[in-house]
Amino acid sequence: MTKSILALLKKDLLLELRQQHSLYGILLYVASTIFVLYLSINNPEGEVWNGLFWIIQLFVCVNAVAKSFLQESKGRMLYFYTISGAKEFIIAKLIYNIILMLIMSLLSLGLFFILLKNPLGNTLQFIGIVCLGGISISLVFTLLAAIAAKAQQNAALMAIMGFPLIIPQLLLLIRLSKVAFGEIFREGALLQLSLLIVGLDLMVIALSIILFPFLWKD
Repeated sequence: MTKSILALLKKDLLLELRQQHSLYGILLYVASTIFVLYLSINNPEGEVWNGLFWIIQLFVCVNAVAKSFLQESKGRMLYFYTISGAKEFIIAKLIYNIILMLIMSLLSLGLFFILLKNPLGNTLQFIGIVCLGGISISLVFTLLAAIAAKAQQNAALMAIMGFPLIIPQLLLLIRLSKVAFGEIFREGALLQLSLLIVGLDLMVIALSIILFPFLWKD
């Protein structure tokens, strides 16, 4: 099982390196969006800075994760069906999209620091929350991309299904990240929020492993 997952993960990484135009397109989207924010509001307040950052991460994830399934043709999926199982395939996709989203999130954060200053009271804590948030958002949209890919590769379907599901998670991340701006939480609240996000992540992983085999057989 581990060998199949590593082989599929290596395949996705090699395809990304060969089709660099899609990666550069996402990077250009991130850079241009943050640059427009810099031109519009040079030095935003902490709450505005925080909200803008997470909104950008949401749209970056939609663009980055959508292609992970939508680029797979029926012929290629039939080939994967003969060499691996459904669980190995979806786990490899989850890991790949986590890696991709972590890279995009950290690059976005770096551009935010360069162009929109750094209003954080605890930068390292916020970086940890950004990594947690990137993982959470990528997991949700990976599952949704798998469903949308079976609906005649309709990327709009992923966005329609995704936003009602991701909004509660996004609000939790925005709330949690306020601690890095110096906001004081009551005792135990920070741990509860973190555990809630981790619990949602584990639930999405479990749902992906349980439900994807039904899509795999289609």
